[in-house]
Amino acid sequence: MNPELLVSIYSSTAIGVGIILAAAGLGSAVGWGLICSKYIEGIARQPEMRPQLMGQMLFTGGLMEAFPMIILGMSMWFIFANPFINAIKTAAGG
Repeated sequence: MNPELLVSIYSSTAIGVGIILAAAGLGSAVGWGLICSKYIEGIARQPEMRPQLMGQMLFTGGLMEAFPMIILGMSMWFIFANPFINAIKTAAGG
């Protein structure tokens, strides 16, 4: 097996995982910004709904925060159990 090919696969995987994690973090930050802005907007329209809106905001934010954690788990899989390495080894006959 060509060591340069392995280095190329590992480095490409690391770059891809970095981009994926950055996008997930950015998406989470934008999502929190939108959720909080709508929460404040809702309170401005109906101040008496503040407790209900807060509960819904936190619940929705918690669901939204699960997405980056799922992405983190998938990224760790790509880093530590890289499926591309096994595919190259199988294709190379080893």
